[in-house]
Amino acid sequence: MSRREQQTRSMPTRFSTREAEDGKLYIEGYFAVYGSVYEMWEGASETILPGAFDGQTEGDVRALIDHETRLCLGRTAASTLVLELRETGLWGRIEINPDDTDAMNLYARVKRGDVNQCSFGFDILEESYEVREDGSVLWKLQKVKLYEVSVVTFPAYEDTGVQARKQQYGEIRLRQREAWQKQMRDRLKGAKNRWH
Repeated sequence: MSRREQQTRSMPTRFSTREAEDGKLYIEGYFAVYGSVYEMWEGASETILPGAFDGQTEGDVRALIDHETRLCLGRTAASTLVLELRETGLWGRIEINPDDTDAMNLYARVKRGDVNQCSFGFDILEESYEVREDGSVLWKLQKVKLYEVSVVTFPAYEDTGVQARKQQYGEIRLRQREAWQKQMRDRLKGAKNRWH
């Protein structure tokens, strides 16, 4: 399934700060963790499968503060953002610009533990879903086009992403109901034929 509208997902991962021997400052941690289940609302959740970010670390990805394009911390094209695919998920390291007060302020907030979560902006290229025994739906992101990663203050699903999922959720429920109705009609038809 393909999307035309960029979506964001926020993940409850943790970031840390690091000062290298040469004095450079870094914020680093996981922007996404494979296999974790993130609840969008009761009965609807999403997970990221290993391989979802394959080929995305070589593109021109930006690191932002709270998805604000005017608050760019780094980018892969400038080698101020390094992204790596690890067994756990998508890991990143942002080199902090000491001449950028926004970046230095964020570094201080992350170092103190006031800001420590992440999000990423993407398009869905491939996905699947499963309806579980309890009726809940789990979407599985199989391949995405990555545009940006963000260090965020309040991780949350963006309304557009939730609305898209709610529409799909309604369509899945409708198909389930139609399949059940057809199954019941077929059973009744079979029982009727046995009586005659």
